[in-house]
Amino acid sequence: MKITKLFIDENAVDFPAAKSMLQRYNMPCETAGSQDKIYEFISGSEYPIQQAKETLYITKNRGSFIKECPGTSYYTCCGYKILHIGTFCSMDCSYCILQSYFHPPVLQFFVNHEDLIKEIDTLFKKEAISRVGTGEFTDSMIWERWTDLSTILVPEFSKQSRAVLELKTKTTDIDLLKGLRHNRKTIVSWSLNTERVIKEQERRTSSLTARLKAAAVCESWGYPVSFHFDPVILYDGCEEEYKKVIQSIFSYVSPDNIVWISIGTFRFMPALKSIIRKRFPDSKIPYGEFITGLDGKMRYFKPLRIDIYKKMVAWIKEIAPDVLVYFCMEDDEVWEKAAGFVPKDRGGLAPMLDESAIQHCGLKIF
Repeated sequence: MKITKLFIDENAVDFPAAKSMLQRYNMPCETAGSQDKIYEFISGSEYPIQQAKETLYITKNRGSFIKECPGTSYYTCCGYKILHIGTFCSMDCSYCILQSYFHPPVLQFFVNHEDLIKEIDTLFKKEAISRVGTGEFTDSMIWERWTDLSTILVPEFSKQSRAVLELKTKTTDIDLLKGLRHNRKTIVSWSLNTERVIKEQERRTSSLTARLKAAAVCESWGYPVSFHFDPVILYDGCEEEYKKVIQSIFSYVSPDNIVWISIGTFRFMPALKSIIRKRFPDSKIPYGEFITGLDGKMRYFKPLRIDIYKKMVAWIKEIAPDVLVYFCMEDDEVWEKAAGFVPKDRGGLAPMLDESAIQHCGLKIF
């Protein structure tokens, strides 16, 4: 994480997490009463999104820490819960929706961890199984060198059997996870793509091999793991390259230790296209065969999605027939044609994922 400008909320300076971060950064810090000062600083840059990735705002979360996944009724949603620890990302993927999701984007980290723990403890008291992740609005692990959040969250989740924490990343910053009491209630997860996509579209991320080696290390520490192919990018030769990635997974980790693998093709709000064209002029990914989906997002033409999904599922099942594979935000037709069933025939996608968490992570329904 390359930080060139540091701000702190005047109402957050006394939190232990804030004090710890300031000690580690050891650089000049400006106090800000609101985000307006940060917005003005970022917007005044010639490259505001890049400036935002190097400008950190240490602040409080004034809303809820636990949020429902922002899915849509038009497509099958997994019923995920988001643990909202911060926003934006210091890595730089061309396709990243966060470039247009936040207006303007701000790299911020929330330090009122006592409030976070209270919400988590309330969640643990619910009867239903919960799958919770920190990787929706930021990468889960980019904060590892500057905060102690994992050393708080992982042991906290280890104490109960109602919820599982998923840490999703494109980094290899796993060192703090070693030696933590996790009781298999934390899943360490990697977003994967082909080597070409990583090299051309995912700036400042770890290589494919490095991610898989990190997964193997976490498995050796007893953690369950998972993988996400999202977004799958279609281009000439992509099929053979995605097949190689899938084969590589199982040369590093055991199928028995994989909780789930998700697949989702590139989809984006129309506003993102102009951002990609400006920031990544050599990128060809906005020029694929897209149509407007029911949720207003641009999606690959449905037959193209079905074709790549069907092949990827077959490649996975050929090696690991028992691993749960699911599609992110797709309709029943896609499920039926690509996977051979629709989730509602098996009780729904959320219960399917809950059952896998029960099996691999020891969750219990009381």
